[in-house]
Amino acid sequence: MTTADRVYSRLVTRSDDAEHELPEPVRRDLPRNGLRLVAANTLQSSGDQTVNASTVLPWLFHVLGVPAALVGLLVPIRESGSMLPQAFLTPLVVRVRHRKWVFVTGAAVQAASVAVMAVIAALGRGTAAGVGILAALVVFSLGRCLCSIASKDVQGRTIPSGERGQIVGLATSAAGLVAITLGVLIRLLGGEDLDHTALAILLAVGALLWALSASVYARVREPAGEARDTDEPGSGADGPASDESSPSWFADAARLFREDATFRRFISVRGLLLVSSLSPPFIVTLSIASGTGALAGLGGFILASGVASLIGGRIFGRMADRSSRLLMAGAATAASIVAVALVLIESIPGFDGGSLLGAAVFVGAYFLLTLLHAGVRVGRKTYVVDVAKGDTRTAYVAVGNTMMGVILLVVGGVSSALAAVSVDWALVFLAVLGLIGAASAISMPEVSRGAQASGSKPTTS
Repeated sequence: MTTADRVYSRLVTRSDDAEHELPEPVRRDLPRNGLRLVAANTLQSSGDQTVNASTVLPWLFHVLGVPAALVGLLVPIRESGSMLPQAFLTPLVVRVRHRKWVFVTGAAVQAASVAVMAVIAALGRGTAAGVGILAALVVFSLGRCLCSIASKDVQGRTIPSGERGQIVGLATSAAGLVAITLGVLIRLLGGEDLDHTALAILLAVGALLWALSASVYARVREPAGEARDTDEPGSGADGPASDESSPSWFADAARLFREDATFRRFISVRGLLLVSSLSPPFIVTLSIASGTGALAGLGGFILASGVASLIGGRIFGRMADRSSRLLMAGAATAASIVAVALVLIESIPGFDGGSLLGAAVFVGAYFLLTLLHAGVRVGRKTYVVDVAKGDTRTAYVAVGNTMMGVILLVVGGVSSALAAVSVDWALVFLAVLGLIGAASAISMPEVSRGAQASGSKPTTS
């Protein structure tokens, strides 16, 4: 047994039956590939912490004197910008036989974009700096888009079902440890008094992390897939995929959503499970309005996020391999309860958000929602890898993320409009959607090997 075998076996509960279904070359490279995927994803997730659109970038805009109107564009650009182009890019991605190079390209684009942000942070000021950073964030989101399309396909080709959730979970936990370190350092270096130079250095570190991620990912030994060229979408064993021979990417997306019941159910459920991703910024807003921001500071929220990732990654990874659909349902239900509970507590007469107890309530709620978001995220990533194969998986990821970009803009717009009246109403709205999504997730088809091995009957769609 090699060193890679021993380390991988200690980190991952291996599925012998699933591994024996792999081609012999893939099975031989499994331990090394698994460790490289964990390392590359850890570096990428750690880099994400340095360009967090809910904490770091708004803080940077405040330091640079960027108008508040531009701050509201950060989250929509970062999230929707990485999703909307995916169906457009699928015809190019499916032509690439080794999808790891798509990920490497995306990581390199993100590294370059964050490096530009670091230069602007060091030298820029005011509206011009804000516009420059937003432009770099658009390019950054394009690189993130490429990584998102390719990563699920590479994982599906190199890691067997039953171990994929643990790979995602390990990377999430490791990135959480990095975030904890980052949060502590920020608190020690000045907390709320961080200047533009310190934030520029933070962004430069992020650029380095993405460059390292690209380097590690390039070493993954991925079996070559069949490059698609002029085949009609839906032809062949791999199922539907977007292609330039079809009338348009929109027609492909509409056909996939209309004809594939499993995909339609997955997108519908995913679109309802936004409570854990969209609620945290509202909690930060409530905390700052109540005086908690001065107590927690930038480092405090990053620290809470890191602890949540560290705890949740490993636990949720194993749970996802047992049943990713039940993990999504359970985490979304709990997140909705946390959001409603915070609204009720914050509405109690005499509640003081600026007190130590009040600060603990807000930071605790932020921590719990970030923890539960890790569960939703690991669950849905594992589900989409397990439910489809080959270019069908690529189509699920690309078309699904493009649709989610639109859904995110709509739900985000509604919740923002409600927040203009009352942040409490925005949290209640997201909680209700989360509960509906959790109920829908329970009825999704069971695709996890762990649930099937334990004798659970698959749910029909």
